[in-house]
Amino acid sequence: MKKQYAYMLAALVLVACRPSQKQLPILGSRHLIQKTVGGKVITDTVYQTIPAFRFLNQDSTMIDNHTFDGKIYVADFFFTSCPTICPVMHRNLLKVYDKYKGNTEVMLLSHSIDFKYDVPHVLKSYAVKLGITGTQWEFVHGSKEVIYTLAEKNYLVSVAESAGQNGGYMHQGYLVLVDKEKRIRGAYDGTDEKQVARLMEDMDLLLASYGHKTD
Repeated sequence: MKKQYAYMLAALVLVACRPSQKQLPILGSRHLIQKTVGGKVITDTVYQTIPAFRFLNQDSTMIDNHTFDGKIYVADFFFTSCPTICPVMHRNLLKVYDKYKGNTEVMLLSHSIDFKYDVPHVLKSYAVKLGITGTQWEFVHGSKEVIYTLAEKNYLVSVAESAGQNGGYMHQGYLVLVDKEKRIRGAYDGTDEKQVARLMEDMDLLLASYGHKTD
């Protein structure tokens, strides 16, 4: 496992062991910069963020990073013919969708890693079978290079073509929580109901940090 995946696993442990923390950690790389404010030189921290992107969604509509401006969102990587973890991941993610359905500050973003088969109309059929309506949960198709680079470099999720795996692809089942500044605030095992429950608790904390009241 690459160093970045080991880091993500460590982050999961930190999230799971945080009984009363009121602020979520900011995950990923970071670096310090110096800038002048009011005539004084101060040091500031610049955090890793999700870069600009453009994908076709399940409705054959082009969406981009600006679609998620002013939103917190949960991202994952899957493929529609996945015979292993994807059905469990998305059954659990449906709980998140149902809880926040209609909340204009929350979105979900599922990236297909099957660039050969999962074209928009296939994604649409998949979304309909899940019972998804509207565009609060986006399912997107893109090139292998773009999707795989985004997964590994920016969301820190391992994905790969793999002839030895059922379905021909390998991927980790993380649900990645991203804040309104496009920073990663948590990663959760999408196959674990307790982790998904923790995800929703942390989403409430994150929304509250923006002044949004939650039940």
